Amino acid sequence: MSKFAIGLLTLAMYLTALVAVPLVTPAKAAGGGGGPSPPAEGSKEVKKAKKKNGKVSFIDDPSFIEGYRTAYATIYDRNDYASAIEQLKALGHDDRADVANLIGYSYRKLGDYKVSQVWYERALKADPSHVRTWQYYGLWQLEQGNRDQAQYHLSRIGKICGTDCDEYRSLASALEKPTGTGLVY
Repeated sequence: MSKFAIGLLTLAMYLTALVAVPLVTPAKAAGGGGGPSPPAEGSKEVKKAKKKNGKVSFIDDPSFIEGYRTAYATIYDRNDYASAIEQLKALGHDDRADVANLIGYSYRKLGDYKVSQVWYERALKADPSHVRTWQYYGLWQLEQGNRDQAQYHLSRIGKICGTDCDEYRSLASALEKPTGTGLVY
């Protein structure tokens, strides 16, 4: 097979995988709604991974895309967080910010705050600018009664994407709620 044909086949697979990824919808303060999707070709994360590995397996691997999509639906459509954790870990990319964040989110929804925190911190270590993790971890802080820390997370989001992005508005809205209302986000 010629290099040109291989390139066309790779591009076709990539585009097919892109179409298969669920549409990202904004997360609401209640934690519902969309989650992160695999990074777009040309993104900072993809370029960094290519530089490091010479290739990006999660973009090239349709099984990763399908597995991520399945875990996403397990979380946001079926609210089956325990199954989603296993699905996400089985992908073999739990060192990626978006995967680690969803694992942290799932543990948080199951009420395991200590393990959830570990995963949120792992996600931020992988990508300190991962806005969705700052948002979800900020909601975690609110659930723990740490309003000052949640405010810090909000300021981090503001520095990354401004005050008009969905993640900022969601956490800001949650912070407007009175302390002690027992809300779970």
